[in-house]
Amino acid sequence: MVLVMFGVAGCSNKAIYDKLRLDERNKCVKEPPPAYLECFERTNKPYEEYERERKELSETQKRIDAGGFQKGMETHEE
Repeated sequence: MVLVMFGVAGCSNKAIYDKLRLDERNKCVKEPPPAYLECFERTNKPYEEYERERKELSETQKRIDAGGFQKGMETHEE
């Protein structure tokens, strides 16, 4: 199903994220009340926050792959 969503022309990343988030929230409904609330909170991240975190992780991974993780960390300390 996820592959079908990515294959649909004209879908934005935000639309895909929102669809996946909605699917996850629908799964939360099947959980007992305490687990439901935890599940719902995990799916409550706005797209903009998700995208910012994704970009940060991607940049960190690029530095690690390039062998410059320590150099990147030193830059943040200065």
